Amino acid sequence: MDEETSPARPLVEVTPAAAGLIRRLRADHGPLMFHQSGGCCDGSAPMCYQDGEFRTGGSDVLLQSLEVEGVAEPVPFWMSVSQYEVWHHTRLIVDVVEGRGSGFSLEAPEGVRFLIRSRLADA
Repeated sequence: MDEETSPARPLVEVTPAAAGLIRRLRADHGPLMFHQSGGCCDGSAPMCYQDGEFRTGGSDVLLQSLEVEGVAEPVPFWMSVSQYEVWHHTRLIVDVVEGRGSGFSLEAPEGVRFLIRSRLADA
Protein backbone atom coordinates (compact mmCIF):
# COMPACT_ATOMS: atom_id res chain seq x y z
CA MET A 1 0.00 0.00 0.00
CA ASP A 2 1.26 3.48 -0.77
CA GLU A 3 -0.20 6.94 -0.37
CA GLU A 4 -1.60 6.95 -3.92
CA THR A 5 -3.71 3.88 -3.19
CA SER A 6 -4.71 4.89 0.35
CA PRO A 7 -8.38 5.45 1.07
CA ALA A 8 -9.64 9.05 1.20
CA ARG A 9 -10.10 8.82 4.97
CA PRO A 10 -6.85 8.71 6.93
CA LEU A 11 -5.62 5.45 8.39
CA VAL A 12 -3.72 7.35 11.05
CA GLU A 13 -4.87 10.43 12.94
CA VAL A 14 -3.38 12.43 15.80
CA THR A 15 -5.17 13.91 18.79
CA PRO A 16 -4.58 17.58 19.67
CA ALA A 17 -2.40 16.48 22.61
CA ALA A 18 -0.28 14.28 20.35
CA ALA A 19 0.00 17.08 17.78
CA GLY A 20 1.31 19.42 20.50
CA LEU A 21 3.93 16.90 21.57
CA ILE A 22 4.94 16.28 17.95
CA ARG A 23 5.45 20.05 17.50
CA ARG A 24 7.66 20.19 20.63
CA LEU A 25 9.68 17.16 19.58
CA ARG A 26 10.08 18.57 16.06
CA ALA A 27 11.41 21.85 17.51
CA ASP A 28 13.94 19.94 19.64
CA HIS A 29 14.97 17.12 17.29
CA GLY A 30 14.21 18.11 13.69
CA PRO A 31 12.11 16.06 11.25
CA LEU A 32 10.38 13.06 12.81
CA MET A 33 9.00 9.64 11.91
CA PHE A 34 6.89 7.01 13.66
CA HIS A 35 7.14 3.26 13.57
CA GLN A 36 4.33 1.26 15.12
CA SER A 37 5.96 -1.28 17.36
CA GLY A 38 4.79 -4.87 17.12
CA GLY A 39 4.73 -5.51 20.83
CA CYS A 40 7.20 -7.33 23.03
CA CYS A 41 9.47 -4.80 24.75
CA ASP A 42 7.69 -1.73 23.37
CA GLY A 43 4.19 -2.96 24.19
CA SER A 44 2.81 -2.20 20.72
CA ALA A 45 3.42 1.52 21.06
CA PRO A 46 3.98 4.09 18.32
CA MET A 47 7.65 4.90 18.57
CA CYS A 48 8.81 8.39 17.54
CA TYR A 49 12.31 8.87 16.13
CA GLN A 50 14.26 11.48 14.23
CA ASP A 51 13.36 10.90 10.59
CA GLY A 52 15.58 8.16 9.20
CA GLU A 53 16.89 7.04 12.59
CA PHE A 54 14.77 3.87 12.50
CA ARG A 55 15.66 1.85 9.43
CA THR A 56 12.66 0.71 7.44
CA GLY A 57 12.72 -1.80 4.62
CA GLY A 58 10.68 -4.24 2.59
CA SER A 59 9.05 -5.65 5.71
CA ASP A 60 7.53 -2.24 6.57
CA VAL A 61 4.55 -0.33 5.17
CA LEU A 62 4.27 3.45 5.03
CA LEU A 63 0.69 3.89 6.25
CA GLN A 64 0.55 7.64 5.95
CA SER A 65 2.55 10.83 5.98
CA LEU A 66 0.94 12.78 8.81
CA GLU A 67 0.23 16.45 8.29
CA VAL A 68 0.56 18.15 11.69
CA GLU A 69 -0.26 21.84 11.93
CA GLY A 70 2.88 23.77 12.85
CA VAL A 71 5.25 21.07 11.56
CA ALA A 72 6.99 22.02 8.32
CA GLU A 73 7.11 18.56 6.76
CA PRO A 74 4.89 15.48 6.85
CA VAL A 75 5.70 12.91 9.55
CA PRO A 76 5.89 9.38 8.06
CA PHE A 77 4.06 6.67 10.00
CA TRP A 78 5.37 3.13 9.37
CA MET A 79 4.23 -0.32 10.47
CA SER A 80 5.55 -3.81 9.82
CA VAL A 81 3.79 -5.70 7.01
CA SER A 82 2.86 -8.54 9.37
CA GLN A 83 1.27 -6.17 11.85
CA TYR A 84 -0.52 -4.31 9.05
CA GLU A 85 -2.12 -7.59 7.97
CA VAL A 86 -3.73 -7.81 11.42
CA TRP A 87 -4.61 -4.11 11.77
CA HIS A 88 -5.52 -3.21 8.14
CA HIS A 89 -9.21 -2.75 9.05
CA THR A 90 -8.36 -0.34 11.88
CA ARG A 91 -8.05 3.43 12.03
CA LEU A 92 -5.13 4.30 14.32
CA ILE A 93 -5.33 7.37 16.53
CA VAL A 94 -2.03 8.57 17.98
CA ASP A 95 -2.59 9.99 21.44
CA VAL A 96 -0.37 10.88 24.39
CA VAL A 97 -0.76 10.06 28.07
CA GLU A 98 1.23 10.71 31.23
CA GLY A 99 3.77 8.11 32.19
CA ARG A 100 7.08 7.03 30.86
CA GLY A 101 7.05 4.58 28.00
CA SER A 102 9.76 2.11 27.20
CA GLY A 103 12.16 1.96 24.32
CA PHE A 104 13.97 4.72 22.52
CA SER A 105 11.02 6.88 21.53
CA LEU A 106 11.88 10.59 21.68
CA GLU A 107 9.12 11.48 24.15
CA ALA A 108 10.43 9.11 26.87
CA PRO A 109 12.30 11.85 28.83
CA GLU A 110 9.20 14.10 28.74
CA GLY A 111 7.26 12.04 31.31
CA VAL A 112 4.63 11.16 28.69
CA ARG A 113 4.25 8.47 26.08
CA PHE A 114 2.52 8.05 22.76
CA LEU A 115 -0.11 5.35 22.55
CA ILE A 116 -2.53 4.07 19.94
CA ARG A 117 -6.26 4.22 20.26
CA SER A 118 -8.18 2.52 17.49
CA ARG A 119 -11.56 2.03 15.88
CA LEU A 120 -12.78 0.13 12.85
CA ALA A 121 -11.76 1.89 9.65
CA ASP A 122 -15.31 2.41 8.38
CA ALA A 123 -16.61 3.64 11.75
